Amino acid sequence: MKSSESNSHIEAVFPDEYPEIVEVWEASVRATHHFLPESDILYFKPLILNEYLKAVNLLCVKDEKGKILGFMGVHGDGLEMLFIHPDARGKGIGTQLTQHAIHHLNVQKVDVNEQNPQAVGFYEHTGFAVVGRSELDGLGKPYPILHMQLF
Repeated sequence: MKSSESNSHIEAVFPDEYPEIVEVWEASVRATHHFLPESDILYFKPLILNEYLKAVNLLCVKDEKGKILGFMGVHGDGLEMLFIHPDARGKGIGTQLTQHAIHHLNVQKVDVNEQNPQAVGFYEHTGFAVVGRSELDGLGKPYPILHMQLF
């Protein structure tokens, strides 16, 4: 069942909103990335804020009060990040963002943590299929990555 939030419009994220984006990222990671120790969440947090957000086309969905419910980052034909606040999960926001990325930003691929089966299932349901696997993540940490592509 979808709520009215799934019909919210998608809008650009501006640098002054990065701290709120990082709050959504952290809440989402804590709810879904149970394999990450606290030390790695703390390691990634400043990288997200200071490096990763400015390297992607960043779009979000907000509630009626302007609070960010979820966001995605796209670079080239890759969906580089998609995070939904735990309070907003299951309301169609991830699907809305992903469909926008596919149909308007020409996204064809996504990398996903193998240890996050909910995300893998979400992307499979959205039309992506696993085409490869890396034992380590992009920073050489021991979190296997599944490379997925649209077919």
